[in-house]
Amino acid sequence: MTRTPVLPELPRPPRARLRAAALALLLAVACSEAPALGQEAPRWKTHDLARPRPPVVAPAPQDLPALPPSDAVLLFCGQGLEAWRSEKGGPADWVVADGAFQPAPGAEDIVTVQGFGDVQLHVEWAAPLPAAGTSQGRGNSGVFLMGLYEVQILDSFENDTYADGQAAAVYGQYPPLVNACRPPGEWQSFDIVFRRPRFAEDGALIAPARVTVQQNGILVQDAVPLLGPTAWLQHLPYEEHPDRLPLSLQNHGSPVRFRNIWLRELRESAEPGPPEGGTQPAVSLKAEQLERCAGRYRPGGARETVYTVRRDGQQLQCNFFWNDAYLDLVPLAEREFALRHTAATIVFDADDQGAVVALTLRIGGSTIRAEKVGAGE
Repeated sequence: MTRTPVLPELPRPPRARLRAAALALLLAVACSEAPALGQEAPRWKTHDLARPRPPVVAPAPQDLPALPPSDAVLLFCGQGLEAWRSEKGGPADWVVADGAFQPAPGAEDIVTVQGFGDVQLHVEWAAPLPAAGTSQGRGNSGVFLMGLYEVQILDSFENDTYADGQAAAVYGQYPPLVNACRPPGEWQSFDIVFRRPRFAEDGALIAPARVTVQQNGILVQDAVPLLGPTAWLQHLPYEEHPDRLPLSLQNHGSPVRFRNIWLRELRESAEPGPPEGGTQPAVSLKAEQLERCAGRYRPGGARETVYTVRRDGQQLQCNFFWNDAYLDLVPLAEREFALRHTAATIVFDADDQGAVVALTLRIGGSTIRAEKVGAGE
C-alpha cells in the first residue's frame, strides 16, 4: 500500500498548471489506443471491490536466483545493504540473514543511495510463511520506482483483496493482467521495465511514466501509462521532478523477504543518428542518363532471380522481389545510387563504349554482382 515517500523538496508548479496537466493526461489516455491484452486506463474508482479480479495463472518453475547481466547495477547480492539507506537518512536498518533481507519491526522504508531514471529492474521476494492476515494485511510491501510509482507486493495466493491492490498491481491504478502469485514462502520474481515521465522546461508534462512488469515470467503489466504518482485514497497529478530519483522498498509491517536485486540503466533517448556529413548528397541526372541503367539483371549463379531496373519519369526504380514492389533509387553520381530507406548502394558498371553491362549491390556487408541480361521495360 502506498505511503507518501520522503523525498527532497522539488520545485512545485502552480496549481492551475497541475490541474491542466492532469486533465491533459487523462484526456490523452482516454483518446489513445489502449495497451495490449485489453489492459485499459482505469475507469473504476480506486480500490472498488466490485472491480473484476484478474484470472489466476499458475507460473512455471523458474531458475532462481536469476543471474545479473554484465552491465547490471547490483543493489543486493546476498550480503550487506551498502547500496541502501533509511528513508530519513542513515544506514538501512533492515535485517540481513541467509542471503536475504527483510524489514525490522518499526524500521523505516529504505531507499537506494543512487538515483535512477529509466531502468530494467529485477527483484526477488517471498511472502511470509506461515501466512498471517487477510487482504492488505497479508505479506504487504511495495517497490517504488523513483520513490513515487509503486508496483505492489502482496501475498495474493488464495488471498482476496481489491483488484488494484493485489500483487503486481500499479497501486490504485492498474490491476495485473493475471494473478501469477506463488504460495507464501516461495521465492517470486518481478522484472520491471520503467520509463520515467518526461517534463518540458516549464515543468509541463510531455509524456507519462510507463511500466511493464513480468511476475514469475508472466506478463502482468503491459507498458501502462501511469496517471501520476501512486497514492492511497487519491489520484495525484504529476509534478515536475528530477530525471533521477532513488528506488524505495516499503516496510508495511510484514516480514517480506528480498534477495537478488539488480537493475540495468536504459538509454533514455533514441539511438544516435549517423555522423553529420556522413550521407552523400543526391545529384540530378538527365532522363537519358537514367535510361542507360534501366534493364534486367541476373545475379551471378542465380537462375530464376532477376533484378528489374526501370525509369519512371525522373526517378530510377528497382524491383528485387519478383512482384510489383519497386524501390526508389537515389542518384549519388551518374552511375551510383542509394536505396531511399535502406543502407545499400547500387553501382552500375559500363563497358568502354559507355553501355551499362552490370550492377553491383552492396548491402549489410555483402556484395552482389548482377549481369545485365535484357533491356528495360
